[in-house]
Amino acid sequence: MEKLKGLTEKEVTKRSRKYGPNELVELLKISPLKILLRQIKNNFIVYLLVIAVFLSFFVGKSITAFTILLVIIIIVGVGFFQEYRAEKAISALKKMIMPISIVVREGKEIEIPSREIVPGDILILRTGEKIPADCLVLEAKELRVNEAILTGESQEIKKIGTKSGRNYKRESQLFMGTLIVNGRCVARVLHIGMNTEFGKIAGMISAAEKELPLQKKVNNLTKYMVIVALTVSILTGIVMLIQSTSISSELIIDILMVVIALSVSAFPEGFPVVLMTTLATGAYRMAQKNAIVNRMSIIETLGETTVICSDKTGTITSGEMTVKNIFCDNQLFEVSGAGYEATGDFLCNNKKIDIKKNNSLNLLLKAGVLCNDSKIERKGTNNEYLMRGTPTEAALLIASAKAGIFRDDLNFLRGEEIPFNSERKIMSVAIKEKDGNYVYSKGALEVLLKNCKYIQREQGIFTLLEKDKKQIITMNLKLTSKSFRTIAIAYKKIKQINKDHFEQELVFLGLVGMEDPPREEVKEAIKMCYAAGINIKMITGDSKETAIAIANQINLKRGEIFDGEELDKMSDKELFRIVKSAVIFSRVKPEHKLRIVRALKEHGEIVTMTGDGVNDAPALKESHIGVAMGIGGTDVTREVADLTLKDNNFATIVYAIKEGRTIFNNIQKFVTYQLSCNYAELLVIFLGILLGLPLPLLALQILFMNLVTDNLPAITLGFNPSSQDVMNKKPRKKSHILDRQLILLILTGGATMGIITLGVFYLVLNILNQGLIVARTTALLTLILFEIAHAFNFRSFRKGVLNRSPLVNKPLVYASIISLFATALIIYTPLNKAFETTPIGPMNILVAFVASLIIVLIFDIMKVKRGDLSINKETKKS
Repeated sequence: MEKLKGLTEKEVTKRSRKYGPNELVELLKISPLKILLRQIKNNFIVYLLVIAVFLSFFVGKSITAFTILLVIIIIVGVGFFQEYRAEKAISALKKMIMPISIVVREGKEIEIPSREIVPGDILILRTGEKIPADCLVLEAKELRVNEAILTGESQEIKKIGTKSGRNYKRESQLFMGTLIVNGRCVARVLHIGMNTEFGKIAGMISAAEKELPLQKKVNNLTKYMVIVALTVSILTGIVMLIQSTSISSELIIDILMVVIALSVSAFPEGFPVVLMTTLATGAYRMAQKNAIVNRMSIIETLGETTVICSDKTGTITSGEMTVKNIFCDNQLFEVSGAGYEATGDFLCNNKKIDIKKNNSLNLLLKAGVLCNDSKIERKGTNNEYLMRGTPTEAALLIASAKAGIFRDDLNFLRGEEIPFNSERKIMSVAIKEKDGNYVYSKGALEVLLKNCKYIQREQGIFTLLEKDKKQIITMNLKLTSKSFRTIAIAYKKIKQINKDHFEQELVFLGLVGMEDPPREEVKEAIKMCYAAGINIKMITGDSKETAIAIANQINLKRGEIFDGEELDKMSDKELFRIVKSAVIFSRVKPEHKLRIVRALKEHGEIVTMTGDGVNDAPALKESHIGVAMGIGGTDVTREVADLTLKDNNFATIVYAIKEGRTIFNNIQKFVTYQLSCNYAELLVIFLGILLGLPLPLLALQILFMNLVTDNLPAITLGFNPSSQDVMNKKPRKKSHILDRQLILLILTGGATMGIITLGVFYLVLNILNQGLIVARTTALLTLILFEIAHAFNFRSFRKGVLNRSPLVNKPLVYASIISLFATALIIYTPLNKAFETTPIGPMNILVAFVASLIIVLIFDIMKVKRGDLSINKETKKS
């Protein structure tokens, strides 16, 4: 193919101005107005308060009415602010993994964000990539595309190149959003953004997320609380009616106001907002640690993970390959240097050799350059290079660069090719050179060696004998046992290019051993997983020996080891029997991954599976949590994955699981806290009226507590930091937000706060005889201080309040200060007229403060005795 120059920078700028960015209009984007209207539409409490406003105006309590109106504005405003922030955070997450495309501009291949593509750009597209715009195929190599997103049909469609720029058929067209499942191509961009076929039907395509399982659980809780609230409220109203001596319209209004106030107090209207804020905050924290959440619904499942099936290369290992050994012509050569710096020597028996004088080694290195789809570019004036492509191919290019062999210096024309895929495990290309046509192949030794009939030696080409094969296999075992990844290279001269006989009767050139050391942090991450009751299974396309060597370096638990051939012979029942005891699966194919996931799921395991190749997508989709690679991973896997790793690091998966556990714990904490506060408010009013006391708290006072001293601390409990031993517990088995133990905590906390607050009200009213308004104000302050103190109880289910710094959760401290300041405003400023409170003295404040400490003491004692308030004794024993 002739070298394409592509567009110039001047042309790109001109077309960019004319056509705009290559992106779709976010038709499903939620506008601020929609978020605002949702606060009113989905909030039952707002309707109750509107009724309260009309009732207040009706009986002439205009101050109360205007105050309730202000409360409605605050409730809607707080809900809007929190949800808007959550939406912005989720939107920011989606932008963290920006699609990248390779384009040819001014004769050079460069990487650019896909949104910067313009019509006329020349694109280089490969297996696993999502097509970023509508294109015309100029040249195709074994190209097959999945157009299911447009046609609904999942069958692969073959695409061919066209020489005509005007008269072309659909078989030469590529469409935005479709996926390349095999091969590679060069294509010219025809249409971008909303002008593409995909853009035209974007309005009919829904990308809305399914309802979160957590959201469903919270909604169910809310329904139960509404039933409880309405039942207790109506009962309270009936009791008030029975106890009254005479019935008047004002009494009926007062009773209705109390009923509304009670309904408001027990209705956890802040739940959805706090839930979304907690999830969005957690997802953002995970993003800061390179784990991008693609679906919020998986955050809950993350904490339940029992098995991680991880790729070895690039996830457990660093993925930065370096050629260290080359076995060629019965000699083992060592290559010095590391990483992507083309500085190093070739040694044989510890002696430096002259590459130019070794024909067979020279030919092997040349073959590694020609049978290669990756590129390296020099960073500056030194020998350090940037890699674009796969680490394995980049390592071959760097090794050749050390010998002074560069693609640009070779005079050749690349013809036909058979791309590498996980089924064949070989890549072959036909090359036209000055002295004839050649085929160069590279791939897995056990596959390539079967296709070799000859062997290259310094003296020429000889027949490959059985003893040669044994020697090669022995050397391969020696290299893989030292944790080297090996790749075999072969070639042959051909008269004419015929793909039917591409890979037959090849000449074996040699074996390349590459170093890919484990990441430093993986050892500690695996140790953490075992402590958390999570098993690790290493899945690799490499040999058994390489996998074992790496497993020993990272302290992977000992267990059974199976390779792909053994899995092929096993039935699903046999795989089910061995899958739990297996630790390493080597030489696996994508379909093996899918079978492994299904077998583990049959055992009731919660499976997290990693993958990067186009054929890994089914396994990722089948697993509970599919994890795609941000570096080098394909668009296909990122499309189906629940989590994307920006750094491809195994330790990042473990961090995400840890964060998932923390988020769920925090949700349990704020739900338990908020319900215990609601229960306390209900109890104070209901018991007070039942015992024949005057109303302990008024409707507006309850509203104030619900809004300021209940919701604010609840929101900040979502910011509780992860406890150090969160990964020392076994995975929970699909637990509910509330279990028997947490319901007991709600009843204990609610009853303690409710009864003591009522006791303070009775003390000030009937024993100290300070009057009804002073008694109500003191009771209000007591319950507010109770709720603030109780929030500190829920920073941890295990650690006490009195023996810990209050700054463990700083947002909670700030929320508490705001609550206290707001309370002072409604007691000691003219606002007290609206809230029907009065300034109280130091003695009343002391009584309220001392009473509120009781809840802290009770919970601290319970924590000392039980250890963890969120775990049943039976569970703990087991």
